[in-house]
Amino acid sequence: MNHFQTEITVPASAIDNLNHVNNVVYLQWIQDVAAQHWNESTDFALREKLAWVVVNHFIEYKAPAFEKDVLILKTRVEKYSGVTSERHTEIIRKADNKLLVKAKTLWCLLDKNTGKPMRITDDLIAKFP
Repeated sequence: MNHFQTEITVPASAIDNLNHVNNVVYLQWIQDVAAQHWNESTDFALREKLAWVVVNHFIEYKAPAFEKDVLILKTRVEKYSGVTSERHTEIIRKADNKLLVKAKTLWCLLDKNTGKPMRITDDLIAKFP
């Protein structure tokens, strides 16, 4: 499976009262990297017709990140079933290649016009090898 990845530098705004990245910020980054992958793998016309909503997240917090750490966000789609796909995301500190966060998210595909779940087609799957 191919990974999509991007890098971010931890801003001061992500730091909580324990002086490390807040768990809610990791969740936002997990959603952000999924959106970036979707946007870079699809065209405007497809994004106008389809949308994804989260069914659930499972997140394992392995180690903390700190302000100014450079992080690698890696994501891939592993499974498709009917109207859902399972996306896996890892957040790794670049300096020491340490896995900080591991997540699995179940997403549901929607028809934007009707708001109803829509079966994932082979053509769509082909965009995320």
